[in-house]
Amino acid sequence: MQERQVFEYALIRLMPRVERGEFINMGLVIFCKSTAFLKTRFMIDETRINALFPEIDISDVKSHLEAFESIAAGENCGSPIANLDPASRFRWLTAKRSTIIQASEVHPGLSDDLDKSLESLFSKLLA
Repeated sequence: MQERQVFEYALIRLMPRVERGEFINMGLVIFCKSTAFLKTRFMIDETRINALFPEIDISDVKSHLEAFESIAAGENCGSPIANLDPASRFRWLTAKRSTIIQASEVHPGLSDDLDKSLESLFSKLLA
C-alpha cells in the first residue's frame, strides 16, 4: 500500500476585472513537497466566459493558462520562474497578484495517489 502524502492545492481563476472581484474557476494546481509533485489541470468554458465577460479575448486567456502550466511543469519557456524547484514554483504560482489569472487560497489535503486526487478535486470543483 502506498504511503499517504500531504499535499496542497489551489483553484486557478479567471478574474478579468480585478477591482470587481468577480471570477470563474478555470483550473487547479496541486503540489506535494515530499514527492516534488506539481501539476495543473484547466478547463476553458468559452460559452461561460463569453456570457460573463464578453470583452475577454479567449486566446489571451489560453496563452496565460498555457504559461501557467509550463511554469508548473518546469518547462523551459523563457521564464526564470520555470527553473526554480517545484516548491518555489508552486509558491510563485499561488502568490497574490493583480492579473487576470489568479489563485485561490491554498488548501491542504492527504492522498495515497496524487494523480487521482488531482482528478477527483478537478471533477468536484470544476466539472
